[in-house]
Amino acid sequence: MKNQIFNLKPFPSQESLPNLQITGNITRYANQLSLRYQLLGDLTPFVIPPLSETPARQHELWENTCFEFFLGIKDAAEYWEFNLSPAGHWNVYHFDGYRQEMQEETAFNSLLFTIHKQSDSLTLVLDVDLGKIFSQEQKIEVAITAVIRNKTDNITYWALTHPGVEADFHRRDSFIIFL
Repeated sequence: MKNQIFNLKPFPSQESLPNLQITGNITRYANQLSLRYQLLGDLTPFVIPPLSETPARQHELWENTCFEFFLGIKDAAEYWEFNLSPAGHWNVYHFDGYRQEMQEETAFNSLLFTIHKQSDSLTLVLDVDLGKIFSQEQKIEVAITAVIRNKTDNITYWALTHPGVEADFHRRDSFIIFL
C-alpha cells in the first residue's frame, strides 16, 4: 500500500489569492485508489454547487469549482483525467498523449464519491477500482489539481506543482506522485 499526503498550491496570479487550503491524501492498494480532498477556509465567497439528487456524467466540469486528478502509466504517453464536481457530477477522459485525442473513458459507468460540506470546509472522498484501465503491476504517475471559482467569476487553479508559465494540468512534469 502506498499513501501520500498532498497540499495543493494556487497558480501564481497578479490578483489576490483566496484564503484557502486544499489538502488531502491519496492511497493505492493493489488496484484500488482512494483519494480525499479537503478544501479548508471560509467558503462563502466561492461557487460551491449544491449536491445533486441525480449525480451524472457531465462535460466541462472544469469551468466551475471542480476537483481533478490525472493518472498516467509510467513511461507511456497516454493518461486519464478525472473530474469530480462538489455537486456529485463526474467524468473521466482518456488522452493518447499531451492533450491529444481526448475521448470520454467508457470503462467507467459511474464514479461514486462522498461530499461533506460545512461553512469552513468541504471534504470529497473517492474510492475507485483502477482495474478497468490499469493492471495491478503497472506503475502510475499522478497529478492532483482543483479549479476554484469565486462568486465574481474569478477562477484559481490549484496543483501539486506549476512547472509552466501558464496553469496547465496536462503537463506530464506535473504528475509528481508515484504509485
